[in-house]
Order: sequence, then structure tokens, then C-alpha cells
Amino acid sequence: MIKHFSLLSFMLLALGLHIQAQPQATVLVNDAQAHQTISRYIYGMFSEHLGRDIYDGIWVGKNSSIPNKDGIRLDVVEALRRIHVPVMRWPGGCFADEYHWKDGVGDPAQRPKTINTNWGGVTETNAFGTHEFMEFCRLVGCDPYIAGNVGSGTVQEMSEWVEYLNSNQESSITEWRKRNGQDSAWKVPFWGVGNESWGCGGNMTPEYYADLYRRYASFCKNYPGAPLKKIASGPNGHDLHWMEVLLQDIPHWMMWGISLHYYTVPTGNWSHKGSATDFGEDQYFSTLKRGLYMDQILNDQEALMNRYDPQKRLALVVDEWGVWTDVEPGTNPAFLYQQNSLRDALLAASTLNIFNQHCDRVRMANLAQTVNVLQSVILTHGPQMVLTPTYWVFDLYKVHQDARLVPLQLQTPDYVFGDDSLPAINASASIDSTGAMHISLVNIDPHQAITVKLEFPGSASWKFSGGQLLTSAHVNDCNTFEHPDLIHPTSFSGVRQSGNVWTVQMPAKSVVVLTLKK
Repeated sequence: MIKHFSLLSFMLLALGLHIQAQPQATVLVNDAQAHQTISRYIYGMFSEHLGRDIYDGIWVGKNSSIPNKDGIRLDVVEALRRIHVPVMRWPGGCFADEYHWKDGVGDPAQRPKTINTNWGGVTETNAFGTHEFMEFCRLVGCDPYIAGNVGSGTVQEMSEWVEYLNSNQESSITEWRKRNGQDSAWKVPFWGVGNESWGCGGNMTPEYYADLYRRYASFCKNYPGAPLKKIASGPNGHDLHWMEVLLQDIPHWMMWGISLHYYTVPTGNWSHKGSATDFGEDQYFSTLKRGLYMDQILNDQEALMNRYDPQKRLALVVDEWGVWTDVEPGTNPAFLYQQNSLRDALLAASTLNIFNQHCDRVRMANLAQTVNVLQSVILTHGPQMVLTPTYWVFDLYKVHQDARLVPLQLQTPDYVFGDDSLPAINASASIDSTGAMHISLVNIDPHQAITVKLEFPGSASWKFSGGQLLTSAHVNDCNTFEHPDLIHPTSFSGVRQSGNVWTVQMPAKSVVVLTLKK
């Protein structure tokens, strides 16, 4: 009798340990409270005259054997159209504050050659200028976002660029545009007044920049049918002082938004940032930890903005973000060419979940950068093109663009590494214009699958309509020119429904996007 009792006790104990060994997260889905809109502009891109982003990546020239439309490579255009890129920021970056737009219009054979002093001292041919950029945006189907030159430019120069792009009234500037082949104004809405004015854009103090902003913005005019959304050069990451000075010294009616830049450096050391693909779990963990710090940055910057702008009229524009690693061996260190792994995709998905959750203040974000630079969505080599794991995140998440945010309450186990830990699961959800709900889930734990229970306290009428999964065998797996399709979305069916509770079996190191319909 005693032996039988002991065996039963042992079996119950083992069963209990087995149950405890299965990590579980719970998500309360408050679909009845979906009121705020996730701006499509959160899913924007950034392209700079840096390395092979513009030249080779977007522009190949009219005489190239690579299929192109007036010099713009069409495979890149089609890839960006697929993910519904809503806005493209250009020409920089640091390059913006040494760029003089008049060098890039008119007969390409007559355009002056300049030196790109920020990125390798290479020759800038100015073959890709204002007209080429606007045509690129037209082909992609996205809005342009111009970063104006405050660092080395003049008020008149920026004022005339606005006039060139946005005015249909008769003037020497608009007549010049017509002679260059564009009869009607493009009416560009988004204008950045300087870039990183605390750094490469002039190493200014916030007080000095705020005065300059007021002057430049005053002469960036609204032309009929073309109101400007002016964006001030905001803080470097967590710099609250810079943000507060701008909020105090610039009248809010002079700004549509304030920018913020934050890069994830895996090691935290800008001199040795770490490899994009050759890393262990220590750098995997540190990358995710530094990247997820974005949520704290936004919380603190938004709390400050709420003190000065409680009506939330000002947008927070995260117009440079992404993972920044050491360049690929054998490439020009000034060109910032890096590979892109599953780790980067997991961080991109997690960051987009964060942006979605902050959509009441974050109304634009631009991944750095689009092609061949930093955490790009596309890599090119001659006629070849590779879509990175980060690209596929943007493809999965395009369902959130202009959808209504569904508030979530999340309880998650931790991903533990050494003496530190991070929330293993993050998520966001939205309801689109057709009434379909999309729930994006990320499991950053590289070892453990996690059971996620989705609870719908107000409704049991949702039905599973499909799911997609992004994962791979290793967190440093990547798509290469030899194996371009190693990582791509696959169908996901690991979902079970019981009443208004759904059970989702999330694989380790994975992104899952579910579609539900009533």
C-alpha cells in the first residue's frame, strides 16, 4: 500500500513538473475598445546617399542591363510595392545636411560632381536627384519625406526647394521645374528641418537649433493644396533635455512632429558593434535587450511631450531605427553594408509591436535603411536581389497599416539568460477596414516554445481565418544570394479554439501573425 502510494505520488509530481515546464503566456484581447488608428506611416523606410543604398540599390542608370524604369531598378520597386511602403525619407541622414538640391536637377550630364564627406569620401555624381526620387516614390506608391539642409544650407535654399516641389504658381523656380520635365507640383507633405542637429547635422545645442528651426520653418511656405507637415530634428534616443528645449522654445503650431533616432548596437560599443551573423547567445540577448529599450524611451519621451502637449497634436517621428552591426568582412567600412538574420527580424517585429502600442503619439517611423545599408529589407548584388528576414516582417505586418489598435493585456514568462531576463512574448493587434482582426505575436526565447492563450472577454464570435509563421533553425540564419529563400513566411495552423479562448503554440524564436474574422 505504501509502495503504491509512493509511486502515485511520484507520477503526480512528475506530471506537475511537466506542466510547469511548459511556459505559458496569456493575452486578453479587448476588441471592443479598438478606437485608435495605427498610422500606416509607422511602416516607412529611409534611403540615404550612403554606400549602395541609392546607387546599385535603387538607381542603376538608364543604360543598365538590369530591368529599370528611367534608371530605377524595377525588382526593388516591385518588392517595396508588395509590402505597401507608405513613405520614403531622403536624401539623409547625415548626407542631408551637406546636400544642395540644385546640384541634382537638370541635365544629368551637366550636374556637378561633389564629395560625400560623411560616407567614405566617395564621389557623388548627383545622377539621382529630386526628379529621380519623386519618380521612385511614384513607382513605389509611397509619399516622399524630404530631409532639408540646415547644417550647411541656407534658408533661401530650403525655401526654394519647397517652392520647386510644391508650387503651381508662376515663378522662375517653377518655370525651371517645368523645363526639367515636371509641369505640375508634386505637393510633398513631409519636410524635415535638418537632421541630427545635435550631431552630424551641425553639433548644435538644442537652444541654438530651436532658434534656427523657427527661422527655417518660417520660410517653408504652404502653397495652395500643399500644406506642409514640418518635422523638427529631435533627440538622440533618451535625451530628454533636447526634447524639452524644443517643446519649450518652438511654438507647437510651427511643427507637425519631432523626430527621434535610436539604433540598436548589439555590444553597446560603437567601436566594435558585433557581427551581423557570427554571434553567440550573449550578443543575441544583448541585442534584444537594447532593442526592446525602445519601449522605455518612448514612454519617457511621450510623458515629457504630454506635459507640454496634452492634446497630443504633435507626432513623435522615429525616422531612424534599426540594428547597427559591424560591416561584412571585406566591404568598405564607410558603406555600412551588413547582413540581416532571424535575430534582426525578431527585433523588427518586436519594435513594430511597440510602435503599434504607442500609435497615439508615434505617427511615423522609418527603418534604416532600405537597400544594402544597416538593417535593410533588400540586398542587391548586380542583377541579383535578396529579401531579408526583416523584409518578411514588414510583409506580415502590413495588415496593421491604418487599422484600429486593439488594446491587449499581456502576461508572459521570461526569457532568462544568466542573471538577466526579458519578456519572452510581445504582441500587438488591430482590426482593419474589412473588420478582420490581425494579431502579431513574437517569441524571442531561442530555446522554448511557449503556449499563448488568447482570451476574448467581450466576444466569442471570432473565427480563425489563417496564420503565418516566420522562423528558422538558428537565430543567426540569413538569406544569401546562394540561398535566398532560407527564411520566409510559411503557413501556421498551431491554433486551437475553445469558446472565447484560443490556444496558440508559439515555436521558439518565431513571429506569428493570425487573422481572425467574424
